[in-house]
Amino acid sequence: MENTHQRLEALLQAMPPITLAEMKDIRLMKRTDQKYLTNIETLAQLLRLTRDDYFAQEIDGRRISPYATTYWDDESDAFFHFHQAGHRPRRKVRVRTYVGSGQSFLEVKRKDNHGKTFKSRVTVPSLDAVVDEQAGQDFLQEKTGFDFSQLRPTVANHFYRITLVNRAKTERLTIDFDIRFRNLKTGREAAMDHIVVIELKRDGRVHSPILPLLRQLRIKPSGFSKYCIGACVTDDTLRVNRFKKRLIRIRKVAHKPLPQSVV
Repeated sequence: MENTHQRLEALLQAMPPITLAEMKDIRLMKRTDQKYLTNIETLAQLLRLTRDDYFAQEIDGRRISPYATTYWDDESDAFFHFHQAGHRPRRKVRVRTYVGSGQSFLEVKRKDNHGKTFKSRVTVPSLDAVVDEQAGQDFLQEKTGFDFSQLRPTVANHFYRITLVNRAKTERLTIDFDIRFRNLKTGREAAMDHIVVIELKRDGRVHSPILPLLRQLRIKPSGFSKYCIGACVTDDTLRVNRFKKRLIRIRKVAHKPLPQSVV
């Protein structure tokens, strides 16, 4: 993967940078979110095509940032099963660490009956110290009605992220790749070396320079929950009916060749 990182970093260096401080000023007030699935080769082509229209987020001179996440669930894996069944409202609880800075946050993501996603978070000392932090306990109780005695860490992941912003600053793309999972219950590990998950967050229905390029490269919308997919590929005891077709599609996308028109 080292050569892949170097190749993607070189492509990103062709884009103008945007800092974390500048990113905080971008407010997508009427935001819509959509995930897309592709592979590393197609991502490289996408970055070549977008270099004139996007900024690349830069932290300490680098355009690729490592992330680590641990998801929490109850003994019956209720959060997983609610997602698997398509129930709404539903939620996820996770601790995310920005590996480069060492900052960690306890986060609760909630999807309402209308399909809108809301994320709340609070700073915690580290991935491991979250249970001992009173602010985290209070936050979890307020947002979910649970405390940590009722939950357990289930699936951990590690991945790398690229963040792009269009010149008009009306949309943001997060691009995740080199995704690796570790199941804290079964001890199993799994990797998705070739899969890339793109999430497009845009301000309403304003013009998007990325959408024609996604169509050109045949990058199609697709749901991808890192918690649920990670659990499916590392725990054989889970019922994964709703995810079977998605797992098959992930395997196909991982090795899908570039369209002839852009080769």
